[in-house]
Amino acid sequence: MNPAEVLAIASQSVSGIGIATVYRTIKGLLEDGWLVTVDLPGQVSRYEQSGKGHHHHFHCRDCDKVFEMNGCPGHEDEGPDGFVVTGHEFVLYGYCDSCAQARHASTQDAIV
Repeated sequence: MNPAEVLAIASQSVSGIGIATVYRTIKGLLEDGWLVTVDLPGQVSRYEQSGKGHHHHFHCRDCDKVFEMNGCPGHEDEGPDGFVVTGHEFVLYGYCDSCAQARHASTQDAIV
């Protein structure tokens, strides 16, 4: 989740919570190793619980939510000769189930 998403959820339980508190809490959880940063190109940083093992993400182009994908499709550990690979990133982009269904429904409405 990104800080704005954390604030929206936290506001339901803690009245008067502000974005500064969210950022301070995230910073502390990062320092403690409980959270890790998820950086997607062109997006604000998001955060998830650490210790999940190697995995990748799916980013919905409509609702902007990010979903975890289990495993690693096409995992490749070899770089060019002489290079040492220390990691890689893989992000799928498209429409989540809810957004895909809504897009399909609006297309069907337009056809009728």
